[in-house]
Amino acid sequence: MTSKVDEALGYEQARDELIEVVRRLEAGGTSLEESLALWERGEELAKVCRRWLEGARKRLDAALAEEEEETGGGSAGSK
Repeated sequence: MTSKVDEALGYEQARDELIEVVRRLEAGGTSLEESLALWERGEELAKVCRRWLEGARKRLDAALAEEEEETGGGSAGSK
């Protein structure tokens, strides 16, 4: 479950923290407990990033659909 703090994270913040989590996991030298905590945090951050990207995709699709309606439908074979 993602916390309210995570929901307030911007895409770039979540991405940067995720990069740091991955770096720390790849570097090794952490206890099993710390590694598991980092993994769990990484999963939460990945979900935050995924939600941001899905939202951006929906907005882009809506804008493209609106533009297509305004221009009369576009060319055959386009999405």
